[in-house]
Amino acid sequence: MADSDKTSDKLFAGSIPRLYDTLMVPLIFDGYAADTAALVAAGSPRTVLETAAGSGAVTRALAPRLGAAARYVVTDLNQPMLDYAASQQGADSRIEWRQADALALPFDDGAFDAVCCQFGAMFFPDRAAGYAEARRVLKPAGRFVFTVWDRIEENTFADEVTHAVATVFAHDPPRFLARTPHGYHDVALIRGDLSRAGFTEITIETRAKLSHASSARAAATAYCQGTPLRNEIEARDAGLLQLAIDRATEAIASRHGEGVVAGKIQAHVIVAAG
Repeated sequence: MADSDKTSDKLFAGSIPRLYDTLMVPLIFDGYAADTAALVAAGSPRTVLETAAGSGAVTRALAPRLGAAARYVVTDLNQPMLDYAASQQGADSRIEWRQADALALPFDDGAFDAVCCQFGAMFFPDRAAGYAEARRVLKPAGRFVFTVWDRIEENTFADEVTHAVATVFAHDPPRFLARTPHGYHDVALIRGDLSRAGFTEITIETRAKLSHASSARAAATAYCQGTPLRNEIEARDAGLLQLAIDRATEAIASRHGEGVVAGKIQAHVIVAAG
C-alpha cells in the first residue's frame, strides 16, 4: 500500500462531500443514522456532541428529536464535509457547527450528556485516545453512542466493488473500503479499546440491514465517486475511473440484476458508559 493511500483515506474534498451525501448516505447510512438518533434521544439529553459528523446524516435525524432547549455541537475534522452538512441542515439556533479533531476535543471535561459518532471511529489513528476524549467530555452519567462497519464480507456492495476495481489495477488494487471503513470490525478489539479508555459499561449489537440502489450503476458510482476510493483510483490513473465504475457495475448487475438492486449491509452499534 502506498503512503498516499493512507493519506487519501481521510480526504473528503472537492465533489466528494456532495456525492457522498447524495449517493452514499441513502445507500448505506440513513438506516443507521436513525438508529443512532433513537439511542441518543432516548436519554433526553440537553447537551449533545457529535464527532466525525461527515455530511450530516445523523445531525438531520437527531435534531428533530432533541428538546427546544437542547445544545447540539456538531463537529468534523474535515471542513468541506462540515460546510456541506451545515448547508443541508437549515437554520437551527440549537446547533453549533465546529471544526474539531475527535482525538483532541476543544471542550471542557463533563460538558455533554451524550456523545455520538457514526462510522467515524474507523478513521481515528488512535481509537482508544478518541474514546478517552469522548469519555472526558461526557458528564458522569453520559453515554457514548457510535457505529462501525462489520467486516467487508458482510457488506455486499462494498465487497463486490472492491473485487471489481481490483481487476482494473491488478498489480496495485485500491483497498480503501476493506482497509478503512471495514477495517475495524473485531468486537473484542473494540471492547478492549473502550475499556482502555475507561468505559466500564459496553453494549455492542451487530445489526444487519438491506441496502437499496436504483440500479447497479448507481451503487457502483456511489462507492467509486462518493468515497475516498475515488482518490485511490485517480492516484493510480484518473483516466481509468470510468472503467472502474463500469467493472463495478458489471459485478453488481451480474449478481443482483439490471433494475433496482439490494444488498446486505452490517454494522456494530455500540453504547458505552461508566
